[in-house]
Amino acid sequence: MPTYDYRCDACGHELEIFQSMTESAKRKCPECGKLKLRRQIGSGGGILFKGSGFYQTDYRSDSYKKAAEADKKASKPESTEKKKDAKAGDAKPPQSKAS
Repeated sequence: MPTYDYRCDACGHELEIFQSMTESAKRKCPECGKLKLRRQIGSGGGILFKGSGFYQTDYRSDSYKKAAEADKKASKPESTEKKKDAKAGDAKPPQSKAS
């Protein structure tokens, strides 16, 4: 249910009323009692983003998520192979003892 802003044309009293959209507009001012209350045109409620953050990746499709997971799995073996090759190249050849 939305909140509506009202203003009395007789006394200038302003108030907000929480009411259903299907309910008719109020006419009687609670301050002066005259039937001069008018509903104001407002900007409406805006969207409020609260919390730690909202990211584009939070709303990806399932097919995108599956493809990204497959890419992660495919890239892992390559990086481990490179590490094995680097370790083999770093190994020193055995030294022979000269007598």
